Amino acid sequence: MKHPTRRNFELLLLVMAWGLGVLGTVQVGWATGEGLHPRLWITAAVVGVLALIAHVIVRWRVPYADPLLLPLATLLTILGLVMIYRLDVAAAQRAERVGAVPPTPDVYNQLTWYAVGVTLFVLVLLALRDHRILQRYTYTAGLIGIILLILPLAPVIGTTVNGATLWVRVGGLTFQPAELAKITLTIFFAGYLVVNRDSLALVRTRFLGIEFPRPRDLGPILVVWLVSLAVLIFERDLGTSLLFFGLFVSMLYIATQRRSWFVLAGALFAVGAVFAYLAFGHVRVRVQVWLDPFAYADTGGFQIVQSLYGLANGGLLGTGLGGGYPSLVPFANTDFVVAALGEELGLTGLIAILLLYAVLVERGLRTAVAVRDPFGQLLAAGLSITLAIQVFVIVGGVTRLIPLTGLTTPFLSYGGSSLVANWIIIALLLVISHRARRPAQEQPDEASMPTQVVSR
Repeated sequence: MKHPTRRNFELLLLVMAWGLGVLGTVQVGWATGEGLHPRLWITAAVVGVLALIAHVIVRWRVPYADPLLLPLATLLTILGLVMIYRLDVAAAQRAERVGAVPPTPDVYNQLTWYAVGVTLFVLVLLALRDHRILQRYTYTAGLIGIILLILPLAPVIGTTVNGATLWVRVGGLTFQPAELAKITLTIFFAGYLVVNRDSLALVRTRFLGIEFPRPRDLGPILVVWLVSLAVLIFERDLGTSLLFFGLFVSMLYIATQRRSWFVLAGALFAVGAVFAYLAFGHVRVRVQVWLDPFAYADTGGFQIVQSLYGLANGGLLGTGLGGGYPSLVPFANTDFVVAALGEELGLTGLIAILLLYAVLVERGLRTAVAVRDPFGQLLAAGLSITLAIQVFVIVGGVTRLIPLTGLTTPFLSYGGSSLVANWIIIALLLVISHRARRPAQEQPDEASMPTQVVSR
């Protein structure tokens, strides 16, 4: 009996996502007076071809994978392209008003990075038949992750942008290595915790009703805490520091089911936060701007104040695509793309976008629950948690729930590093999902796979 793969349902959702993107760009052209510019059709055609290629490869290589992961990632990418296109139109019209040369549209660069992301997405699906192979490279992945984290500090190629040393520049190409490091370190964390979770779960002390592990088993969380502080100190990257520490603690809890790790992590976070506030001026400024942005509206708080005005202007239903003023917010296409979308789509549209992220993370976590091997469970959970933390930190910063950090919004923000890395994450989740959902009679021979070693 042939089992349903739900690939036709996936294709239908992709067509709907592409259609929404075309309607969005047409609306931008109509509302701004841009009309049906050739770049609109170039963008629509390239996106449609890339989405179709991704679907064909998924249908061929991982036919039983979750049918929602690819459409959700594609729709979020398309929404980001629509807003970048809209900001390009605003920049071109502003240049025309002042008699300047129109800048090169950012949407073309983003389309190029989308193509690179889909290419790597396809390569992962072609090269990785079984996610458990990655467990063999646990410590190699950890070493690569550490190298990627410290690479921006290297002379000549390391580059500082807006006070943060996050970038590597080789020739005319600029890249943020930490985006790939989040993938390799997640593989390392998953492989490490599978082997050591029994010892990490041992209880030796009870304090205030909370079970604590043995002192010698506190080493991993202390090391990650110190590495996170090092990233904050030497690279001035608060967002990446929070991401890796939160990721490891979450995966540690999933592996051991010990709430005491959260208590210890909370204490270490509090110590680190106080230390960072007292020792680093840029952290102190961000906290002060967070507490009272309007007091710094002409200096460090200008960006967040403009975004708050934009969100207020959008109201419940938004000004409509092309009807707002998102270009008044500095870096609206990168750090503050959520504010730009919130202004033109309103609170309703912003909630819809957050629900798309929620469903994407939920499908990733469902994959973690469905797959049977411990490494796959931790890897799928870790990759999903990475996306969730990024969304929480950036949306929380833009809406002034928490201090603003330097993370990008997955799939939406302009920039190649984040987009490429997130498409690799989707590919890995599809590989794991395919194995979890594949009918039992089509599972490969377990004897051909590497033996998993678990310490006691």
